[in-house]
Amino acid sequence: MQREEKQLEVTLQAILNRVNDLKTAIQALIAKLENEYETINWPTFLDNYAILSGHLTGLSKILQAEMAPSLRALVVLPLQLGCERDEALSRLTEGRVPACTHDLVPDLLRTKPEPQAEQRLQQFNHKASTLSYDTAQKQVAQFTKVVNHVWEIISKGREDWEGESMRSQGMQPTHSIGDTHALVTAVGTGKGLRPGMAALGGVGVGVGGALGPRGAPGPPPPPGPQAPAMPKAPSAIKTNIKAANQIHPYQR
Repeated sequence: MQREEKQLEVTLQAILNRVNDLKTAIQALIAKLENEYETINWPTFLDNYAILSGHLTGLSKILQAEMAPSLRALVVLPLQLGCERDEALSRLTEGRVPACTHDLVPDLLRTKPEPQAEQRLQQFNHKASTLSYDTAQKQVAQFTKVVNHVWEIISKGREDWEGESMRSQGMQPTHSIGDTHALVTAVGTGKGLRPGMAALGGVGVGVGGALGPRGAPGPPPPPGPQAPAMPKAPSAIKTNIKAANQIHPYQR
């Protein structure tokens, strides 16, 4: 009997230490979110979350250890209830529980959710089990549409924010996300190109006619009304045209 009590005391102390470590890690994470919300980045948040996960894993190992006594066979009962302040209880709980009252004990010793929450959970489970496949797919499609719409709003707001940030720093934006996407689509698929322009993708339209796969010349275009010729602008660059029979300096 003394051995079991000693083992129970050691197990409870190990659980208490692990819970205190978990509480400290949660407090540190909350402090970072409240005080460093402007500078904290995602890797730092993941590192703090990994610490929480490690404490929870250690706590689970203690509870699942073979040497640990079965806590399910133990019963916790309040020895005294009252509305008067208990200094020892307040000090033990760091001021969170000043007194062991009749209203507080059911919440502290509860091993199941509240009846209202448990009833709502059962309603949700019943509704999910009776939902048809087509209805579920429609709801998923509708939810995806809402998420995409929100994502477009966020992306547009980010572009506006970046433009305002650059203007506030005296810098003019040198690019446009929309124009970049349109250019990439035109180069890859030929979308938005007019006759007389060629796409770099599979098939495009060239100046002299249609282009076949990989830019090979295709059949000439059908005869039709000719567009008025545009006057050729004079070139401002002078070039020296040499004779074709002139010996090239690098010719062997």
